[in-house]
Amino acid sequence: MGLIDIELFTTLDLVGQAPGGPDEDPEGFPFGGWQAPLLDEVTGAQIGAAYDGTDALLLGRRTYDIFAAYWPHQHSGENRDIATLFNSVPKYVASRGRPDLSWSGSTQLGPDLATAVREIRDRHEHIKVVGSLNLVQTLLREKLFDRLDLWVHPIVLGVGKKVFDAGAVPTNLTLLAPPVAGSTGTVYLRYARADGIPGTGDMSAPDRGAGHDG
Repeated sequence: MGLIDIELFTTLDLVGQAPGGPDEDPEGFPFGGWQAPLLDEVTGAQIGAAYDGTDALLLGRRTYDIFAAYWPHQHSGENRDIATLFNSVPKYVASRGRPDLSWSGSTQLGPDLATAVREIRDRHEHIKVVGSLNLVQTLLREKLFDRLDLWVHPIVLGVGKKVFDAGAVPTNLTLLAPPVAGSTGTVYLRYARADGIPGTGDMSAPDRGAGHDG
């Protein structure tokens, strides 16, 4: 069974909407492209390394449309390696509509999304989910992910679609590596989904204060 990795860029208040540009998801959102001023070499290298071994993309309709309009035309420059990867691997699109599937290797998933994702997991070794916040909510709710990579940027927007929204359910996560910060203050966090649900405790229990004076 393969791994499903979710890759997300987020603000400190966990807004993940339209990091890449003003036309990405503009409805009711005035901060499209908020990530651009905060990119640095460290973050760029982290993003590139995160795609090592990827053999399939799982995308929501909006992200798919953006990618399909951009990546097939990137044959040179600093994005060449990612373009080669994205253009060569299978792309699976979660959509209730009729997306243009002319991007080579693209397939629309059926209406039973959870079952379709499980089938993809059996078919591939390393599946990447990029952006696609609506799709992410389904994956979070169904616990159909194995890793969660977050690039947390040092800004607060106060408006926009959140990373953890309607799909969030109680879930344990394990930090896979120490956080790494770039020069702009963006922090890279890598988590794996863990078993069980969050526990609770009582900070006022007597043993919490053991060894401390009055």
